[in-house]
Amino acid sequence: MLSKVFSYGISSLDAYPITIEVDVSAGLPGTVIVGLPDSAVKESKERVRAAIRNSGYQYKPQRVTINLSPANIPKEGPSFDLAIALGYLSATGQIENEQLAQYVILGELSLDGKIMPVTGALSVALNIKPDQFKGFLLPRTNAAEAAVTNTIAIYPVQNLKEVVNFLSGEETISPFKVDTASLFQKTNHYSLDFSDVKGQAHVKRGIEVAATGGHNCLLIGPPGSGKTMLAKRIPTILPDMTLEESLEITKIHSVMGLIPPQVSLLTTRPFRSPHHTSSDVALVGGGSVPKPGEVTLSHHGVLFLDEIPEFGRYVLESLRQPLEDHCVTISRANRAARFPAKFMLVASMNPCPCGYLTDTRRRCQCSPQQVQRYMGKISGPLLDRIDIHLEVPALKPLELMQHHKAETSSEIKKRTVAARGIQQERFKNSGIFANAQMSQKQIKQFCPLNKDSLDLLKTAIEELKLSARAHDKILKVSRTIADLEGQETISPQHIAEAIGYRSLDRTWWSAG
Repeated sequence: MLSKVFSYGISSLDAYPITIEVDVSAGLPGTVIVGLPDSAVKESKERVRAAIRNSGYQYKPQRVTINLSPANIPKEGPSFDLAIALGYLSATGQIENEQLAQYVILGELSLDGKIMPVTGALSVALNIKPDQFKGFLLPRTNAAEAAVTNTIAIYPVQNLKEVVNFLSGEETISPFKVDTASLFQKTNHYSLDFSDVKGQAHVKRGIEVAATGGHNCLLIGPPGSGKTMLAKRIPTILPDMTLEESLEITKIHSVMGLIPPQVSLLTTRPFRSPHHTSSDVALVGGGSVPKPGEVTLSHHGVLFLDEIPEFGRYVLESLRQPLEDHCVTISRANRAARFPAKFMLVASMNPCPCGYLTDTRRRCQCSPQQVQRYMGKISGPLLDRIDIHLEVPALKPLELMQHHKAETSSEIKKRTVAARGIQQERFKNSGIFANAQMSQKQIKQFCPLNKDSLDLLKTAIEELKLSARAHDKILKVSRTIADLEGQETISPQHIAEAIGYRSLDRTWWSAG
């Protein structure tokens, strides 16, 4: 007898429909799974057999053929266990097939019949067509994230017996519902705050400019000056995420299995800080079956590279394309994957190998050659893609002991949100949301300069020997500074401040 069950698989970040066909017939006993299954899918026959028997149902020695259609797409993971088990029970007449065909089934089975959580539940829920199915049966742990779509009824289940009783009408399961509006109000908060940071007024100003325009930022200073502390607080001054952004980020983390249990929606901007030993695949994504990397996990958020010169040269160079295109394209012999990567890069570094070149209280032990070799670990093309370079000086004792309260994240955030509002209106219907993403055409349109500003910029280009990309970065940052002040025209002081944020272009380190 033949039965059909409907499920979904994950390819890159999106879900695609899979029809699971189970045929039970007379013949030499055995179970065969076809349709390009990986090892985890092939092993499901053992989990399914044990789960069916331990749940009180029969699994007779018969010829069982399981086809995962479409057969030309590789299938991976244990998420088809529940669908295969229900397909077998239907094919052997232990449950009715009519009810089974009305639901999308997803879930991993343990040997005692319990349904274990899977990855990609939100991606599946977003792709199910409500006019084709009555509901979505999935593990209870994954119900919260799938329910935020509000497009199809979500039925959380705990074990195989409960699912069989539900399909036969012996048991009722209430659909799981989530109020997305209240979720944003309850969970959209951070435990860190800029008021914790003492001093560093100039650095805070530069970070505010970077956050306002979505500009990449490099923090340079001696150990203990507060570079990491400042970087971790950048998400607290970024504008709140929209529902669309939140769904996009949650889908990425869902596919990677990084959503905490019972969490419906990720409502705070990601902050990713990979270790300096990370490979290029870990950073930008890849593998024989392409998977997202840290640049995609920090989509709509912040990617922080602490002590950036310690990262491998090839690893850092792999960032150039995502920084330019805001996406990652990974091609393999049998497939290609495209992952979003609209992130704000924040990096930190010491000014020299020992770290004390710019520290007035300690003497640097490095030779000029060592300093040049250390700084040379970051290539010119990569530095060109970093809009703002900020020198973070060591705090003086009096600054460390001060008790007056510094400006809070919420106070800074009010200004960044207001300036982002100007940018959103400016780039309406253009597909971008911040000044850092402007194209050449948009720079010409939105960054006109008067004669004084042009003369100042021309002098800076000649004296600092700036590249064409650095020229564009200065214009973009100037536009952001003007937006923070609510001014339509870019004035010389805006250009001067933007030039001041290009400290590495001044080669202050070359003399040792």
